[in-house]
Amino acid sequence: MTMIARIVEEHHGDYPVARVQGEIDASNVAWLETRLSAMLDNRAHGLIVDLAGTTYLDSAGIALLFGLASTLRRHQQELRLVVIATSPIARMVTLTGLASAVPTHESIEAAAGD
Repeated sequence: MTMIARIVEEHHGDYPVARVQGEIDASNVAWLETRLSAMLDNRAHGLIVDLAGTTYLDSAGIALLFGLASTLRRHQQELRLVVIATSPIARMVTLTGLASAVPTHESIEAAAGD
């Protein structure tokens, strides 16, 4: 499999942070879900997914994020997204209603600070 996305893992306070660089689509969404889920533990307040370096996001990626948000809510945790307002990703996040379901922020610092 050719890697069209890469995840850089970090921590910011009580949040693991996944910086997703590249494309998120049906070809890599299962791999991405496994990696994101592995970053979580019971001590984390939730997960921050940084989409600032994401160049493409299709419906499979949107479904992954909705599902991840739902799973985290059941565990009393929260998914937070970093989305640059002027990016094409922001348009997709808004049009699909993801921005209404998941808190979105312009930076990791803002996402971790709420």
